[in-house]
Amino acid sequence: MSVSGGVGASFGNASSGIGVRSPGSWIRAAIGIFGFVGALYVIEGVDTVLSYDSPPGAVGELDAAGIEPREVSGLDGILWAPLLHGGWDHLFANSLPLLVLGFLVLLSGIGRGIAATAIIWVIAGVGTWLTGSTGSVHVGASSIVFGWLTYLICRGWFARNVGQIVVGLVILVFYGSMLWGVLPSDPRISWQGHLFGAVGGVLAGWVLSADERRRRRGVSVGRAVPTR
Repeated sequence: MSVSGGVGASFGNASSGIGVRSPGSWIRAAIGIFGFVGALYVIEGVDTVLSYDSPPGAVGELDAAGIEPREVSGLDGILWAPLLHGGWDHLFANSLPLLVLGFLVLLSGIGRGIAATAIIWVIAGVGTWLTGSTGSVHVGASSIVFGWLTYLICRGWFARNVGQIVVGLVILVFYGSMLWGVLPSDPRISWQGHLFGAVGGVLAGWVLSADERRRRRGVSVGRAVPTR
């Protein structure tokens, strides 16, 4: 959301996809995503208290720390923007996709999920800082939502993992229409955050499937060539 007018290495066991996971994996994923979303509510509550005497429509006290495109002083917003929201309605709209998609991302392994989120976070933030409208302030976790969405859709194809491909197709059916949000529309919505979040998700899927791709190449190279 734009407040001014308006988001390699091996990490865990990705080879098994979602499949049959241990109860501990489900519990850790649930605790992780509920903890993250709960923190967003705490932050929005603090912002509401700090901004209680602000005039209607004004940017919240904490929201001012969002991404300010091409402003050096707005670079730190890359770190803070996904944790901030332009009001409770904005946070409520992001909560369900955050819970569902975040849970599925973390279910593949907490370390891998954190690595994917970090890649998405940085790519979305930098892309928004470079391309956002001058004078705007961008906040909201929707950039992470879009990144998690594309990550879940594409990672199985990169890894050639049947279980993850199936999960990706299901996610595409239920949430694929969200991808229209990467196009410019409502000036109050940071389509730049959505677009670069989605790009970050694809990149995360590629980077974190490197082990599987190397393993496939090794098997292919070592396969005997049939002779007659």
